[in-house]
Amino acid sequence: MNKTPRIGIFGGTFDPVHNAHLRIARAALDAGKLDLVYFVVAARPPHKQTVTHASPEDRLAMVRAAVEGDPRLHASDVELVREGYSYTVDTIQEFQRRHPGAELFLIIGYDSLLDLPRWRRPDHIVECCRLLVAPRPRMNEPPAPEFEGAYQILPFQETDLSSTEIRRRVAAGEPIEGLVPPAVERIIREKGIYQDANRRQPPR
Repeated sequence: MNKTPRIGIFGGTFDPVHNAHLRIARAALDAGKLDLVYFVVAARPPHKQTVTHASPEDRLAMVRAAVEGDPRLHASDVELVREGYSYTVDTIQEFQRRHPGAELFLIIGYDSLLDLPRWRRPDHIVECCRLLVAPRPRMNEPPAPEFEGAYQILPFQETDLSSTEIRRRVAAGEPIEGLVPPAVERIIREKGIYQDANRRQPPR
């Protein structure tokens, strides 16, 4: 009898991907008893008002470098090859198409859980996926009551590490060793990504 695959979907701009992202993914693997986690690199996230700093191609390359060597972690370009904004519900439907019969788990931060009522078709999201939630600020605020029982808090210690801080450090010439995987740091240094913290890529 074949085991039903349990697949995690972890979306974000990953600008850049860093070690806390990897720890969250591995916490989800363990807590959710997942077989795989896909890092879904967003092209045009509708909830972010500013464009990304690194190009979609560079962000995808950094994620691929970060997950290399761990067969449970994969980079996905599903949102990069799709035109328009990156709506989570559309991504979930694409994963259902690509992995028929799989159990899907959406990995998000607690702040995203609080904002979920403002996402496109949140009712359909929780019908299709179990939510695995990483602790973030505002943990004292309860989520919308309709999501009760639809989520699980991951055993993950909240951290101040952020992509914003890494970009600031790179622009200031400060070290980022230990904050991102060595392969990601190599890409950032070799390509000169984030050297100018005020640089913006044109919308794609």
